[in-house]
Amino acid sequence: MAKIIKFSHTFKKMYQKLPSQIQKKVDKQLEFLVCNPRHPSLKIHLIKGAKNIWEGYVDDFHRFTFEIREDHYYLRLGGSCGIVNKEVKR
Repeated sequence: MAKIIKFSHTFKKMYQKLPSQIQKKVDKQLEFLVCNPRHPSLKIHLIKGAKNIWEGYVDDFHRFTFEIREDHYYLRLGGSCGIVNKEVKR
């Protein structure tokens, strides 16, 4: 069964600040996450130094982070690739 996506308040705020062309890319990648989490463009992997937090690629400069919970992906952060450092510090 496919997982659904749930968004943290922080993710929603960060998403709204992204330019519309990047938001479209995020939307496309999130569709892949739900339908085919092994899609090669996502490059999903665990973040070193962050417990149970995963990183997915939007493009060369933008990422999103998430947790895998029982029935859903919980999106934590989204934005420039520097967000990964924020997850490690949390």
